[in-house]
Amino acid sequence: MKVLVAENNALFREALSTKISQIFPHAILLYAGDFTEYLNLLHKEKPFDLIIIDFDMPEMSSEYSLNAIISTAQNNKIVVVSESGDNAKIRKLFALGIQGYILKNSNSKIIGNILQLVLNGGKYLPEALLDISTGNTGNHQATGLLKPLTNRQSQVLDLVAQGKSNKQIAYDMGVSEATVKLHINALLRSLHVTNRTQAVITAQKIGLI
Repeated sequence: MKVLVAENNALFREALSTKISQIFPHAILLYAGDFTEYLNLLHKEKPFDLIIIDFDMPEMSSEYSLNAIISTAQNNKIVVVSESGDNAKIRKLFALGIQGYILKNSNSKIIGNILQLVLNGGKYLPEALLDISTGNTGNHQATGLLKPLTNRQSQVLDLVAQGKSNKQIAYDMGVSEATVKLHINALLRSLHVTNRTQAVITAQKIGLI
């Protein structure tokens, strides 16, 4: 798998690269520190399985750059990262065809889940911005949109997938069974399913486990 990371912030680029390598140990990573280098690599090294591009890079402010992200990437899966929650720009990006939009303050676990979701054919944008999606946001499971899981929900999901009961999960996590039930209910709502079996199946389909 070949991944192109276009990010001018060295610290964030390093953190993102570390996360990608953890999830996809055999991935080939290429880096661009600015938009010009991104375009050069895109033409020279294509195709890519995944493109991650920082929308906060100085060159990204123009309408040309906005359209060039999509037109030059062709059929590659594209995830945009940014500190901005500007609805107009995000709406434009999804209309052009990106598959994911990640806010930079998201934790690494959520970022990993999002990248797996996109690579499995889904789409993602932050829950607070779901109303700007260009698709049918009323059916999140059908469109591939996913509410981010908290660290606790992810932990519960892993234990549920192992076939453990609420009592066993409570023991492993050092919490009460009532707390486990709360986490499971929240997990079911996040995955838009009604029972544990559906949760595991859905999570496997979108690459969460």
